[in-house]
Amino acid sequence: MATQPIPNIILNNGVAIPQIGFGTLNVPPDRTPSDENTAKTAEIVGLAIALGYRHIDTAQMYGNERGVGQGIAASGIPREHLFVTSKLGNGNHRPEDVRRAFDETMQKLGLDYLDLFLMHWPVPTLYGGDYVSTWKAMTELLAGGRLRSAGVSNFQPNHLKRIIDETGVTPVVNQIEVHPGFNNDAARNAAMSRGIAVEAWSPLGQGRLLENTAIRGLAARKRKTAAQVILRWHIQHGHIVFPKTMHRERMQENLNLFDFELSPAEVAAIDALDQGEAGRMGPNPDTFAWVPSGATPTPKVKL
Repeated sequence: MATQPIPNIILNNGVAIPQIGFGTLNVPPDRTPSDENTAKTAEIVGLAIALGYRHIDTAQMYGNERGVGQGIAASGIPREHLFVTSKLGNGNHRPEDVRRAFDETMQKLGLDYLDLFLMHWPVPTLYGGDYVSTWKAMTELLAGGRLRSAGVSNFQPNHLKRIIDETGVTPVVNQIEVHPGFNNDAARNAAMSRGIAVEAWSPLGQGRLLENTAIRGLAARKRKTAAQVILRWHIQHGHIVFPKTMHRERMQENLNLFDFELSPAEVAAIDALDQGEAGRMGPNPDTFAWVPSGATPTPKVKL
């Protein structure tokens, strides 16, 4: 179990979200929703919940929503004590597909309501460049009572500005790549200046930053692991994080971040590791255009 309480971040709609969550990207690695993979996902998610995680992050494109739902159901934790996020797949951006895809997510998860639904990527080079009508359709789900909060993921500053200007609805979060090698300041500042919480994916820089000399030295002085120091850096910046691991020991380690602090100088030293755009490890949201096999993202027709 977590040794210290996990703090909540209050979103701009008043909903509380645990600042540490459990990420399920590549659980299982091949994203195939087979019976074997579903059972493995349920086992891993169940272990995370047993250790104290109360915020679970999944996505339609991860291929593991059914396993996540089974892990939640088997945990015995009351639904109201969990915060569950999923994300709209890149092949489901047409407004008429948004509700269908959301219904499928709810069926796979086996939940009566979802705490947070994100547009996974803006894919601005697809669908005739129209991600605004996708966002509008997502926000319309809020009226049905089965969705508590709507947000976005991988949105650049111009993407955020456009959806807010054209719909008048501000996302509650923007889930973006952030780690000490890529502070992603422009996207972070664009979100925070609008009261949008920042969720950091790949918070450990896909593990590459764990060998950084400065971070390892700081970890030794703090008698903590490099991962704990990086995650503590995120916490002190106000980010919501959900490091992914399938190992029990690391799951426990990633929860134990609240019995030490970094000084302002130590935070600044980690900030200084930023490499700007050269430090980005994932796709660039301005050009990323991958869709799952079988999806046909033709331009939307506005009636």
